[in-house]
Amino acid sequence: MRHGGQILVDHLKAEGIRRVFSVPGESFLAALDGLHQSGIENVVCRQEGGAAMMAEAHAKLTGEVGICFVTRGPGATNASAGIHIAKQDSTPMILFVGQIDTGHRDREAFQEVDYRQVFGGLAKWATEVDDIRRLPEYLSRAFHLAQSGRPGPVVIALPENMLSSLADVPDLPPRKAPLSVPAEAETAAIWDALKGAEKPLLVVGGPTWSKEAAADLGQLAAATGLPVAVTFRRQDRLDNRHKNYVGDLGVGMNPKLGQRLRDADLVLVIGGRLGDTATNGYELMDPAAPGKTILHVHADADELGHVWRPDLGIVSPAPAMIAALKTSVPQGLPDWSAWTEATRAEYEAFVTPRETPGDVKLEQVMRWLSDNVEDDAVATNGAGNYAAWMHRYFRPRAYPGQLAPTSGSMGYGFPASVAASLERPGATVLCFAGDGCFQMTINEMSTARQYGATPIVIVANNGRYGTIRMHQERHYPARVSGTELFNPDYAALARAYGGHGETVTRTEDFPEAFARAKAAGTVAVIELVLDPEALSPGQELSAARAQGEAAKS
Repeated sequence: MRHGGQILVDHLKAEGIRRVFSVPGESFLAALDGLHQSGIENVVCRQEGGAAMMAEAHAKLTGEVGICFVTRGPGATNASAGIHIAKQDSTPMILFVGQIDTGHRDREAFQEVDYRQVFGGLAKWATEVDDIRRLPEYLSRAFHLAQSGRPGPVVIALPENMLSSLADVPDLPPRKAPLSVPAEAETAAIWDALKGAEKPLLVVGGPTWSKEAAADLGQLAAATGLPVAVTFRRQDRLDNRHKNYVGDLGVGMNPKLGQRLRDADLVLVIGGRLGDTATNGYELMDPAAPGKTILHVHADADELGHVWRPDLGIVSPAPAMIAALKTSVPQGLPDWSAWTEATRAEYEAFVTPRETPGDVKLEQVMRWLSDNVEDDAVATNGAGNYAAWMHRYFRPRAYPGQLAPTSGSMGYGFPASVAASLERPGATVLCFAGDGCFQMTINEMSTARQYGATPIVIVANNGRYGTIRMHQERHYPARVSGTELFNPDYAALARAYGGHGETVTRTEDFPEAFARAKAAGTVAVIELVLDPEALSPGQELSAARAQGEAAKS
């Protein structure tokens, strides 16, 4: 006889779960008891949003299912930010929510929430387990759904009386991934279509990536001469130094790469969804009239034709298709070298730093880090204009090297960096954050110290919500409202937590500050004091205001 918490934890162990993230609650005491001496590390966080983001980042980094435990009501709603990230980023994740006793249901009991309704539109599946005898069945289905097709989050509510009750039920074996090897006819159809293309573009993105897939993609690009672009915040899918890598299709993309997407006569999309971010709000490609051949490879059949009508649609995980294409490159492909070399040259020009105002040049800091950190460094970030400097000038070189939310969620970078540092204790883990972004989850500094995580946080402090200010100046010039920020002394705050903290006011001082932060052996914060005029990599604040005023006149 086992209580529900033990049945649950035994299943997690069978699925290979090594680490979970949580904020404890009395609603799932039996699950906490199951975790006791289970061998599964329980990383206790300071707020449920941070816990969910850590679980999501852990899944991205490892390819495992991210597991998060939170309590009912406010605990679950706090965690919803991480569920939204997992949904839009196609990340396999399970959120376990403690729930009220089933005998109190529908009385608006303390912290009562209908999780099927709350998470029905955010998760792949949201459910509640009433019968302990069916718990193994629900757990098995959750792991299958979280990882199948287009991966995503599952939410399971666990009533406390169900978890604490006893049952003698057998465990179900762990999930076995289905075999997935593209058929020869499918790869042949792709090659036949490519043979007729003069200006093809290979666009890669999506989840379920691996080191092997990144290596295979590099070999495929070299063997074919195809230019390779990646989707938003998936820059680590191919070493950015590869001569066929031409940049990322996302916020702040190279306008010339956007034009290449517009001009391409064939777009081969593998793994990604090619959404509004990659197409600049569908301006570069119109789903109603694409004007080009579209080949779409995706693990979920429902994504084929969801937005784009593919001329050829193939159901396959991206790594499997790339491996199959790498080993089947035919003779007689067109010579695309001029097209690819010109696109690569445009990329290299774009990542040559453009000077911005101020004594701290964020473009120079990003480029220095890109040139000096180890190839296996992991970089994380949330959302804000600072990230445009990162995406443009910091170039990932090995997978997994980038953890960032395609959903554009602020506050993600720091929890993600804590999760990455716990998983990769010997690697350099960088967290890029704006002052607004960092303050949303800065409380997880305590979690980092408790568990020995050692990320280095680079805080770009311009005293405002920069992205919103940029749009504000363009649409309502000089009418500043709701975008100014008060900031703490970030270096002193880091030291108050027992970490390492420094403030940098000149670009030339950054390398030594970084060396000290790295040598500190603890969580570190380097605050960069930026000139507020440095609004974005390509435009100053005054220029954005002038643009807005010109548009109004």
